[in-house]
Amino acid sequence: MSTLTDPEHKNRAENICARLLNEMHKLGFLPEQLAQAPSFEQASLETSKDPYSGQDTFCLYWKDRRGHRIGEMKFHGDGSFYAEYDVVQPHPKDPRWFVEGVVAWGRDGAIKSEPKLFPALGD
Repeated sequence: MSTLTDPEHKNRAENICARLLNEMHKLGFLPEQLAQAPSFEQASLETSKDPYSGQDTFCLYWKDRRGHRIGEMKFHGDGSFYAEYDVVQPHPKDPRWFVEGVVAWGRDGAIKSEPKLFPALGD
């Protein structure tokens, strides 16, 4: 992987952003209920070295208006990736759950995703 600005890698990152957003929509969140949606254009880009493999890891980070990190996506040199985006709201359809965030992971063209749910606090 050369850089995240290459059209192929940018497209891959955009597909992962779409998958994260789809997870939020599957839970029942409407666009106006989300403070911000994961988007490639709104992410800051950084490169770091994987301490185990020594290969470059490309990182995208999302921050809220106050500068607090609300998500990240990491592309590893072996073709794998992991993404996480904060939701931090009660489940819109099931009061038994609190949605911490959504995650996506995979390798190359394969993307898997799921919500991060916690039991809601009782009365």
